[in-house]
Amino acid sequence: MQTLTVGLGERSYPIHIGSGLLDQAALLQGAVPRKRVAIVSNTTVAPLYLEKLQHTLQTIGISSVTVILPDGEAYKNSDTLNLIYDTLLKNRCERSTPLIALGGGVIGDMTGYAAATYLRGVPFIQIPTTLLAQVDSSVGGKTGINHPLGKNMIGAFYQPQLVLADTDTLNTLPDNELAAGLAEVIKYGLIRDLSFLQWLELNMDKLLARDTAALQYAIARSCQNKAEVVVADERESGERALLNLGHTFGHAIESGMGYGNWLHGEGVAAGTVMAADLSQRLGWISAQDVTRIRSLFERAKLPVLAPNLGVEKYLDLMGLDKKVEGGKMRFVLLKQVGHAVVYGEVPQELLLQTLQVCARG
Repeated sequence: MQTLTVGLGERSYPIHIGSGLLDQAALLQGAVPRKRVAIVSNTTVAPLYLEKLQHTLQTIGISSVTVILPDGEAYKNSDTLNLIYDTLLKNRCERSTPLIALGGGVIGDMTGYAAATYLRGVPFIQIPTTLLAQVDSSVGGKTGINHPLGKNMIGAFYQPQLVLADTDTLNTLPDNELAAGLAEVIKYGLIRDLSFLQWLELNMDKLLARDTAALQYAIARSCQNKAEVVVADERESGERALLNLGHTFGHAIESGMGYGNWLHGEGVAAGTVMAADLSQRLGWISAQDVTRIRSLFERAKLPVLAPNLGVEKYLDLMGLDKKVEGGKMRFVLLKQVGHAVVYGEVPQELLLQTLQVCARG
């Protein structure tokens, strides 16, 4: 097991990464101050891991209330969120009752937002069961739900007490969801960790083959990068925005195609290729760099062509991005491979060229 720390003073918390962690009650004990928790999961993950988690908690005398939600990005909305509140209220859960998110990014985001708002704030624990959640969404305290007009537009910054990333849960992850997680892994290399990007180029086949050591290394390296950025800029006023490489385009793809039709990581992959194309048009990176980036996503079994939503639809959806400032779109782009910047002076003609060339899948 490896343990990293997100150093936020009194709100610091550990990230435990390793095999068999769901069986280790001692890792949970310090984060559960009372004898009852509420576990939020979904119809896919609960049959696989809920009983194991409940048994582990029972060994230290902790009972649980459970909330089983429908699975998928399409359900990341206020109606589903209310199912969590309904269960918490019906079971008279108190301010000291922690919420445990057992699932992927959707479950983690929704549980975190419920924890941030129920009784104006209760503790919560992240137990991510997908690669994407283990390397990105479970760390850093971004929580929220989608709105029909935009992804993650309603939410709160609210840090967990603990992140428990049991790599054994990746054994049951479908291939396309494993690939979706790799999109966020590749992102860290592109924005700030060139040596990690080079390692990914050498080890992509091992990751796709679910080599345990390779996966644990990639998760730990990704979490270390995420933790460093979060500590430097918890509420995304500066550096943390760089973690959104590809997301302005990617969120437009997810929203425009209907939530759930493209996985988040698939949208990020195609969106990052679009960001790379735009970076090249600005003269910052070379055509060879774009080819290198596209090739790595292709090797990870991810889409590199975006769907053809139409230029106007893309512009409309990207106008709802959270990085918009003063009515002006801002993009995370690559000054060079391994170094990203937030840039708000993109000439309209270059953006249109990127949309016309890259959005034709």
